[in-house]
Amino acid sequence: MSTVQRHAVVAGAGIGGLTAAVALHRHGWRVTVCERAAGPTAVGAGIVLAPNALHAFDTIGFDITRSAGRTVPAAMGLRRPDGRWLSRADTAALAARFGGPPLALHRSALADALAAALPATAIRYGVAVTSVDDADGAPVVHTDAGDLHGADLVIAADGIHSPLRRQYFPDHPGLHHSGETAWRTVLPAAASSAGTATAETWGRGERFGVVPLADGRTYLYATAVVPAGHRPADVRAELLRRYGAWHDPIPALLERIDPAAVLQHDLYDLAAPLPRFHHGRLAWLGDAAHAMTPNLGQGGCQAVEDAAVLGHLLADIDAADVPAALAAYSAARCARTDAIRVRARRAGRVAALTHPLAVAVRDIAVRATPARAANRAMAALFEGFALPDGMGTVPAGVATRW
Repeated sequence: MSTVQRHAVVAGAGIGGLTAAVALHRHGWRVTVCERAAGPTAVGAGIVLAPNALHAFDTIGFDITRSAGRTVPAAMGLRRPDGRWLSRADTAALAARFGGPPLALHRSALADALAAALPATAIRYGVAVTSVDDADGAPVVHTDAGDLHGADLVIAADGIHSPLRRQYFPDHPGLHHSGETAWRTVLPAAASSAGTATAETWGRGERFGVVPLADGRTYLYATAVVPAGHRPADVRAELLRRYGAWHDPIPALLERIDPAAVLQHDLYDLAAPLPRFHHGRLAWLGDAAHAMTPNLGQGGCQAVEDAAVLGHLLADIDAADVPAALAAYSAARCARTDAIRVRARRAGRVAALTHPLAVAVRDIAVRATPARAANRAMAALFEGFALPDGMGTVPAGVATRW
């Protein structure tokens, strides 16, 4: 390999972009991360890192538990609005089955930890990447602060509305609205009374999630079947109207929210898969590559997997070999991420049912699902991550599979 230091420009300082930057930095790359936001923000929501994402972090030598802690809920499951459990799994059993429990933490805590693993000058806040020219040869990265030359690699981690995806895939149908909107917020530890279980409650076209975070705070989220663009004038009143009569501790938690700290986003995924995740020296990852609804909790996890695979394939190659490595990245990632995107969309349709009879049948079916079937479904997600061997082939014996 050449002794000339390779340079990567990352568009976006979200979880996927920062993870990719850390992976490349640890393999000797110089990284420049361009982020349109003016700086780090504490506003945000929680993220649940499933075992597959934690394993992907392990492969790049990043241990989030050092800064986030290891406190995990005692159980996870689905409930009805009256509080009855539809399904429930003991976290210790999940840890024994999949090598470790999921870890829930604030997104800003994860972003801060990743940023701290980079050189102080690596992240350029207030700089948005607007386009990339000559991705087949010597990419020129255009930003609203000027042009960047000399990149051996450009990573498009520029989110669900990715300008770089639109630039290079102009005929792609874009985003598909799920029919739902979502509210998210995080309560401080002093205001939390969520108990020790992570639970999602399913009603008729409405859901509510309560996730204790590793640092003692509580992540709340809610979804409802409403037209795109629906924005209530009084967020607390809207949430109390929809969920205020549901089981404890939901009403008490809603009384403690700060309306100014509640995020609302309509839920979208990609209408169709991208044909590939690369073009020359440009690669897409995370929502820019395979935006999916949050119904399986895998959006951020798949971005972390993307970043780990990119870092692995780009670790010990010359700059001239970057296009081949990115082709291997596409080969390794396209099928898995699209299968999860489709599965998340289907899960959302079931969870968002509104007809009383359909809801009743759904709830009976969930309660009747054998534990072994639920474990198989989780295994496809939690055990499905593998680093490719060389240029995109999986090693015999799945030696890199967790």
